[in-house]
Amino acid sequence: KVGSRRQVNRESPGIGGDIVAPMPGRVVQVLVQVGDLVQQGQTVIILESMKMELEIAAPRDGVVKRIPVEPGAQVDKGMRLLELEEQ
Repeated sequence: KVGSRRQVNRESPGIGGDIVAPMPGRVVQVLVQVGDLVQQGQTVIILESMKMELEIAAPRDGVVKRIPVEPGAQVDKGMRLLELEEQ
Protein backbone atom coordinates (compact mmCIF):
# COMPACT_ATOMS: atom_id res chain seq x y z
CA LYS A 1 0.00 0.00 0.00
CA VAL A 2 1.29 3.47 -0.84
CA GLY A 3 2.04 5.68 2.15
CA SER A 4 0.05 8.58 0.72
CA ARG A 5 -3.24 6.98 1.72
CA ARG A 6 -4.63 7.23 5.21
CA GLN A 7 -7.83 6.11 6.82
CA VAL A 8 -10.21 8.68 8.23
CA ASN A 9 -12.41 7.25 10.93
CA ARG A 10 -14.20 9.79 13.07
CA GLU A 11 -16.41 8.78 15.96
CA SER A 12 -19.31 10.84 14.64
CA PRO A 13 -18.59 11.88 11.04
CA GLY A 14 -22.19 12.86 10.45
CA ILE A 15 -25.65 13.19 11.87
CA GLY A 16 -27.46 9.91 12.32
CA GLY A 17 -26.42 7.56 9.54
CA ASP A 18 -24.68 10.12 7.37
CA ILE A 19 -21.03 9.85 6.43
CA VAL A 20 -19.72 13.29 5.47
CA ALA A 21 -16.56 14.57 3.83
CA PRO A 22 -13.92 15.47 6.45
CA MET A 23 -12.38 18.00 4.03
CA PRO A 24 -12.88 19.26 0.47
CA GLY A 25 -11.76 16.87 -2.24
CA ARG A 26 -12.65 14.63 -5.14
CA VAL A 27 -14.37 11.26 -4.92
CA VAL A 28 -11.94 8.70 -6.37
CA GLN A 29 -13.83 5.49 -5.71
CA VAL A 30 -17.09 4.31 -4.14
CA LEU A 31 -16.45 0.83 -2.74
CA VAL A 32 -20.03 -0.09 -1.78
CA GLN A 33 -23.48 -0.10 -3.37
CA VAL A 34 -26.95 0.67 -2.06
CA GLY A 35 -28.15 -2.32 -0.05
CA ASP A 36 -24.66 -3.46 0.94
CA LEU A 37 -24.06 -4.46 4.55
CA VAL A 38 -21.02 -2.63 5.96
CA GLN A 39 -19.11 -3.07 9.19
CA GLN A 40 -17.68 -0.40 11.46
CA GLY A 41 -14.24 0.59 10.20
CA GLN A 42 -14.82 -0.75 6.67
CA THR A 43 -13.59 1.62 3.95
CA VAL A 44 -16.60 2.77 1.91
CA ILE A 45 -15.30 5.71 -0.14
CA ILE A 46 -11.88 6.93 -1.22
CA LEU A 47 -11.42 10.71 -1.45
CA GLU A 48 -8.47 12.60 -2.87
CA SER A 49 -7.59 15.80 -1.08
CA MET A 50 -4.37 17.81 -1.22
CA LYS A 51 -2.69 15.06 -3.31
CA MET A 52 -3.48 12.45 -0.65
CA GLU A 53 -5.98 9.63 -0.81
CA LEU A 54 -8.24 9.36 2.21
CA GLU A 55 -10.08 6.16 3.04
CA ILE A 56 -13.48 7.10 4.46
CA ALA A 57 -14.62 4.40 6.87
CA ALA A 58 -18.06 3.45 8.14
CA PRO A 59 -18.55 4.77 11.70
CA ARG A 60 -20.77 1.80 12.61
CA ASP A 61 -22.37 -1.34 11.22
CA GLY A 62 -25.30 -0.74 8.90
CA VAL A 63 -26.84 -1.03 5.46
CA VAL A 64 -26.01 1.47 2.70
CA LYS A 65 -29.22 3.44 2.17
CA ARG A 66 -28.12 6.10 -0.34
CA ILE A 67 -24.96 7.26 -2.11
CA PRO A 68 -25.46 10.86 -3.32
CA VAL A 69 -21.95 11.13 -4.85
CA GLU A 70 -20.15 9.30 -7.64
CA PRO A 71 -16.50 8.96 -8.71
CA GLY A 72 -15.10 12.21 -10.05
CA ALA A 73 -17.45 14.40 -8.00
CA GLN A 74 -15.98 17.38 -6.17
CA VAL A 75 -17.15 17.59 -2.56
CA ASP A 76 -16.92 20.23 0.15
CA LYS A 77 -16.17 19.65 3.81
CA GLY A 78 -19.31 18.40 5.56
CA MET A 79 -21.00 17.29 2.34
CA ARG A 80 -22.93 14.00 2.61
CA LEU A 81 -21.09 11.11 0.95
CA LEU A 82 -23.21 8.18 2.04
CA GLU A 83 -26.24 7.36 4.18
CA LEU A 84 -26.32 4.31 6.45
CA GLU A 85 -29.35 2.81 8.12
CA GLU A 86 -29.52 0.34 11.00
CA GLN A 87 -29.39 -3.27 9.86
